[in-house]
Amino acid sequence: MEPGVTVVVGPNGSGKSNVVDAIAWVLGAQAPSSVRSQKMEDVIFNGTAKRSPLGRAEVMLTLDNSAGILPLDFTEITVSRTLFRNGDSEYAINGVECRLLDVQELLSDAGVGRQQHVIISQGQIDAVLTARAEDRRAIIEEAAGILKYRKRKEKAERRLESTEANLLRVQDLIREVRRQLRPLERQAEAAKRYEEVVGELRALRLYLSGREVAGLREKLAQLETEKAGSDSSERELRELMSTLEVDVRTAEEELTARGASGLNDELMKVEQLRERARGLVAVIAERRRSMERDQGQLIAEDVVAALEADAAEMREDLAEVERGLTIAMGESDSLQVEEDAFERERNEQGLFHTVQGNEASTAAAEVRGELRTLRNTVEQGAGEIQKLQARIEQIENRDNAFVGTIDGLQAELTQAESAVGILRSELATAEQERDVAENAGDVAQQGRATAERRAARASARLEALEAAMASTRARTGAEHLAQIEGVVGALVDLLDIDQGWDAAVKAALGDTLASIVVSDPASARRAIDQLRNVDHNGAVIALGLNRGASGSLPQGVESVRSHVRPANGAPAQLGALLDSLLSSVGCSTDIAGAIDIVEANSSAVVVTRRGDKLAPSGWRLGAADEVGSIEVIEETRTEVATATAELQALDAEVENQRRLLVAARTRINDTQTKLDRQVRAVEAANERLAKTTNDRRSNGAEREMTLGSLDDIRGRVDGYQQRVSELEGLLPALEESEAAEIAAAKAQGEARAAIDSKATHMAMRRKDLEVRLAGLRERDQFLKQRLEETDRRLEVDTAARAEAGVRRQRIEASLLAITRLGGLVDGHRVAAESRLAELYEMRRRQSDEVREITTRLDVARRGRTEAEQQLEALRERGRRVDVEEAETRMRLEAAIELIRRELEVEPEVAEASPMPEVAEGVDHADRARALERDIRLMGPINPLALQEFTELQERHTFLEEQLNDVRNSRRELAQVIAAIDEEIQSVFATAFEDVSKNFTDLFQLLFPGGKGKLALTTPGDMLNTGIEVEATPPGKTFKKLSLLSGGERSLTALAYLFAVFRSRPSPFYVMDEVEAALDDVNLHRFLGLVQEFRRDAQLIIVSHQKRTMEAADCLLGVSMQP
Repeated sequence: MEPGVTVVVGPNGSGKSNVVDAIAWVLGAQAPSSVRSQKMEDVIFNGTAKRSPLGRAEVMLTLDNSAGILPLDFTEITVSRTLFRNGDSEYAINGVECRLLDVQELLSDAGVGRQQHVIISQGQIDAVLTARAEDRRAIIEEAAGILKYRKRKEKAERRLESTEANLLRVQDLIREVRRQLRPLERQAEAAKRYEEVVGELRALRLYLSGREVAGLREKLAQLETEKAGSDSSERELRELMSTLEVDVRTAEEELTARGASGLNDELMKVEQLRERARGLVAVIAERRRSMERDQGQLIAEDVVAALEADAAEMREDLAEVERGLTIAMGESDSLQVEEDAFERERNEQGLFHTVQGNEASTAAAEVRGELRTLRNTVEQGAGEIQKLQARIEQIENRDNAFVGTIDGLQAELTQAESAVGILRSELATAEQERDVAENAGDVAQQGRATAERRAARASARLEALEAAMASTRARTGAEHLAQIEGVVGALVDLLDIDQGWDAAVKAALGDTLASIVVSDPASARRAIDQLRNVDHNGAVIALGLNRGASGSLPQGVESVRSHVRPANGAPAQLGALLDSLLSSVGCSTDIAGAIDIVEANSSAVVVTRRGDKLAPSGWRLGAADEVGSIEVIEETRTEVATATAELQALDAEVENQRRLLVAARTRINDTQTKLDRQVRAVEAANERLAKTTNDRRSNGAEREMTLGSLDDIRGRVDGYQQRVSELEGLLPALEESEAAEIAAAKAQGEARAAIDSKATHMAMRRKDLEVRLAGLRERDQFLKQRLEETDRRLEVDTAARAEAGVRRQRIEASLLAITRLGGLVDGHRVAAESRLAELYEMRRRQSDEVREITTRLDVARRGRTEAEQQLEALRERGRRVDVEEAETRMRLEAAIELIRRELEVEPEVAEASPMPEVAEGVDHADRARALERDIRLMGPINPLALQEFTELQERHTFLEEQLNDVRNSRRELAQVIAAIDEEIQSVFATAFEDVSKNFTDLFQLLFPGGKGKLALTTPGDMLNTGIEVEATPPGKTFKKLSLLSGGERSLTALAYLFAVFRSRPSPFYVMDEVEAALDDVNLHRFLGLVQEFRRDAQLIIVSHQKRTMEAADCLLGVSMQP
């Protein structure tokens, strides 16, 4: 299409309007009615008798963008829309698929709005005037580009409304999460504490187990070392015992060898020889004396006398010798008995043959060693039994003390747990009160926000109504007449109207309600002059005039006059004025009844309570606007007061709930503090109770262990005692045997020496006795022989004398022989004594050697006994070491198994574990026991509580962030809405001012001499105010659009639309038979208006008017193919 004016012409039904519909459709029309269809699929060609239907409808509109109006770097922009029969619709810009929103925003920047105000279809001209004031405002907003702000605001408000629901939902979720969070937090803290305690306990157990394993291994190594040392000591003792055994046997053999020597026999033989020599020497000496006496007797003169004397002496000597011989024989017999007994004793002892064996000594030593060990063990056991009995007594005393302590702690724990239950109940009650206070606070806060909005709306409405009332009063000119004499005041201020009748009275009085009441006609004149002087409109009504009756009241209605009266302080004449104004006005219950009354009585004036008025001058619904309604103002004031009171009450309620919430939170904190303190007291009591119970259990275990040890020790002591008794029964016999052996071994040398001495003594006695017997026998024999000789000599004196010489010679010869024999025997005696001295010395040396050997034997035997005792003690220690080693190995295996099973690590890891840090002065084992008590006191633990708390806390944080985001979004949206409102107000105010000015100018252009203007319905609300069109054609005084003719309505609508076009130009305008109702004059004026716009925009007009075709720059014909 060409620039300027293009007129689309063609016969009816040819499809001229389809061009307009196609442009509207491709630019995004969505309502099927906008393209004269019932449904959007109707735009697709359905076919004819000769042509088949199509599957889609497509329109492409190419726009010239050489001037760069559209924000795309293309000189030509093609917008296309395709509709398929399945309902799918596609949009494209220059062949690139896009959204409808993209098309609308692109064209909106060029002044072609979404409502397509630049496209005026058939029937839309009159719709401009019949539309609501808000709809007329929409045209200006679209032209001014405000609709995009409206859309943004609506979008922001929808988002704000959606955020309100999100806000409430998030708040509900946060409250729910908070209710779940507190108990879960306690569980999480308990679980966290449990994990910390378990972790610390595991580290401590790992360290203690590692230290225990290391200690057990070290102890095992020590025991093995000790065992090796014991084995070495045992070997050394065995070697020592073998050595000592060799020494004992050697000493015994030496003793045996000493006993088997022939020294005693030789000594006895030498002693016998010496004694015999001594006897011989004594016999020889006696013989010599006898011979010497005989020799002397032979020399005596009186031989007979001498012989008689010798015979008597010899008889006395013989008697003495016989007595001595008898005694010696008795001694010989006694000595023989002694010798026989001695010989038997010596043969029984066998001292000179062999030494008895040492089996008894060895057995006795072993028994004594075992007995000594057993007695020591029994003594130790008795001491242990006494200690254990004292320990058991102490344990029982301690158990009694534990029982008393446990009873006290249980009573204390019961009381503390009861207090905890009470405090938890109080805490739950306080938390419920807090939740109730929070919910009530939220409800009160929401109610307060609602009441605040309601109060704000009521206050704004009251302000608007009061402003309107002030405007009404201002229109009356009351402020200009305040100083005029006789002015009573505005009629609206002088009336007292019944409740609910304000609208009816206002409808009945109409504009009269805004009149100024004066006291008389002169005052009315002065008032009129004053208003004229100040060039102000206004109405004046005078009292005191005789107006007469205004007519009768219709049948079936209620009098309006009965519900209105002069206000207090108003002039009395006001009643007559009201009678004249309202006496004929009736009130019907509804509009239908009012219509029936008016139809029955055409002159009747009937109103309704809602402000409708039916009068001969016309019928009007809602004649009584709220603006200027005192009742409405009072109701609004009441509403404001009620809302304010409600707001104050809600403020008080919010404050009260806040105080309750603060009090509840304070109670919660106080109760929680008390509960925590009491819980700590319970935990402390539980800990003390558990410690005391554990101590008592340990005490009981110690008692059982002690009793078991006592029984074990008693059993072992009894066994040892029985063994002692057995050994003590065996020991005397063994000791006797040993004593005999020891006595024999010890006294053998001494006994041998004593026996040898006794044997020697007995031999000497025997020799002496034999010598004496021999001497006595010889002397007896000699004396008997001499006595016989003497007797014979006395008998034969002669012969004696004869023989005396012979005898003298024999005696001399014998004396010489005895002398030589004595010398020889004496030599032998000396040699025997010398040999005997040597033998005595040899025997002394042998006795010393025997004593030395005996001493060495005793030392060896004592050493062997001590070695045996040491070996037994070493064996006992070895047995204990074996038992301790077995126990240590079992403990080590149990500890390793415990580490692997419970700690799930290898023992090497436990041994290498570092030492955990504990408080100064605290032992690791005590700390581990304290942690175990803590774990027991913790009770059941929710292991997932920490994870659930973390997740719930993250959810709470997320919800808090979401809540803050929602609040921020709401604030941002409110700010955006406020900014949009400011922008809308600013843009609309500017656009309205321009459109209003252009409308006035264009109206005067189209209606020379006429007067038209645009007015805002609510100037104080630039966001929502509508636009009223006031049109007064030349020669007419009314302003109501309903009284305009068809042509006047079309021109007025065109003036309004072209005022919008002039204020906010668009690149093109499309009009469909908008001038159809115009006569030639008005058509001329319209075409003049078109001529004005043809220079700045492209106009496409569908028309049947010839003059319109003539004014076109280009004609576009449309026809339908047959």
